[in-house]
Amino acid sequence: MPLEQLGRKLYPPGVPVEIDIPAWRVFDLLKNSVEKYPDKNALLFYQYQRTYSQLWEDVNRFARALQDRGLNPGDRVALMLPNCPQYVVAYYGALLVGGVVTQINPLLVATEVQALLEDSGSRAIIALDGVLPRVQAIRSLTALEIVVGVNLEGKSVTVEGVEDFMALMASVTDPRPFAVEVRSEDPAVLQYTGGTTGRSKGAVLSHRNLVANVLQMHAFNELYPGEERSLAVIPLFHVYGMTVVMNLGVHLGGTMVLLPRFNLSEVLDAIQTQQVTLWPGVPTMYVALLQVPRLDPASVASIRLCNSGSAPMPIDVMYQFEEKTGATILEGYGLTEASPTTHAHASWMPRKPGTVGIALPSTEFRIVDLESHQDLGPGELGELWVRGPQVMKEYWNRPTETSETLVDGGWLRTGDLASCDSEGYLSIVDRLKDLIIASGYNVYPREIEEVLYQHPQVLEAVVVGAPDPYRGETVRAVVVPKPGSNLDDKELTRYLADHLAVYKRPTIIEFRSELPKTAVGKILRRVVRDESPTSLG
Repeated sequence: MPLEQLGRKLYPPGVPVEIDIPAWRVFDLLKNSVEKYPDKNALLFYQYQRTYSQLWEDVNRFARALQDRGLNPGDRVALMLPNCPQYVVAYYGALLVGGVVTQINPLLVATEVQALLEDSGSRAIIALDGVLPRVQAIRSLTALEIVVGVNLEGKSVTVEGVEDFMALMASVTDPRPFAVEVRSEDPAVLQYTGGTTGRSKGAVLSHRNLVANVLQMHAFNELYPGEERSLAVIPLFHVYGMTVVMNLGVHLGGTMVLLPRFNLSEVLDAIQTQQVTLWPGVPTMYVALLQVPRLDPASVASIRLCNSGSAPMPIDVMYQFEEKTGATILEGYGLTEASPTTHAHASWMPRKPGTVGIALPSTEFRIVDLESHQDLGPGELGELWVRGPQVMKEYWNRPTETSETLVDGGWLRTGDLASCDSEGYLSIVDRLKDLIIASGYNVYPREIEEVLYQHPQVLEAVVVGAPDPYRGETVRAVVVPKPGSNLDDKELTRYLADHLAVYKRPTIIEFRSELPKTAVGKILRRVVRDESPTSLG
């Protein structure tokens, strides 16, 4: 029996095993809700609010502004913004005229931004004013022709060669974009990931992939269209935030309460004043709330469901949070290449803490032997493979990596070691790839190691994850300096600050005279990872 069939025995009558995927484009999720809920608030951002009809007008105006500046269907439009109304407008506006959104984390340093812009070939970027110096520093090395700055306080951006977002919107005389053909199979988003090799690659997520995952989650969960109010503090540039917060929220005709960063007092205030019902988050956020002394349960009583993703949820944290707030945490599993969700818990099913739930509708999965790739049964440990309409089209301009990751008729090799029990509940046991997940961010050791090796006084280096009670994992670097070097952790910390975003920088730095290796000289990463850290940087 296919493993997904085990979990489907738990499906109640109202949850379909398979769903039909209409030929919608991602912006149709918004358009449909505009027709149903024109006067309902779609966005709340501190004192700023926008109804669905107003948001749709903004999206169309922005789309026309891009066309007026020569954007063509298929051109890539980079977004380098925190959660804010301008992000939502630019995202749907770019898609409306056939653009492909390139997601960029605003925390990235200039060289990292350059790499993504060069790889994607983005012609336009919409960026926060605070990151514009990084963009301008590498602009001439990229294909950028359109640079638009956003100020979150409503002030004009006055940087040479950069258009102000508000001025760009005001420049449009006819806020109706020219009609272009956008098909459901067309690329919608380049979502960058290290995949299974650690090299940053753009997962090509089509309109159909993203629409499918929204409809799968809606069919699987008990959600109330027109009534939900979601806390949008997970970054929308992350695939989890993009799909589970924004696209699903828009499809439901819900209200997104946008926060540009995780600030505990702002989160608590937003939950209480806006009566938030859904909170998609990561474990570190829930850990932070648990640290609030004498938390009044009444202040968070509106929360009905919390989704937890991006990192494993500690069982003790889950129970403490639920006891303190009365909300239910539903843990799930996904990955960038699957738009992202493939497995989840729902409120209607028995929950098994320590597992990530069962397969979503229209989702197949296998556990295969690491060597033979033969299917394994319940209780056996192997690599997780998944297949479904949410699985990406390919990696952007990476045919070799695509063929290594999408195999045997569309099966996505996740690179995760997993097992499935007799009821279809999936457990992620370990990662075959050496990905570090720190505060919900993906950190790729190889990328950090390459930066370390560029330091003139570093002989050898290995980067691993280390347990962290708050972040889940933190980054640990073990370095062998060159003979005679006077390299210390302060110097290395300064160097890394110039080359890596803050969430990628090692918080633990150790110096050694040698690293453990195999007989052929390969560094034994697992041996290093399993040791206890010996020094703090």
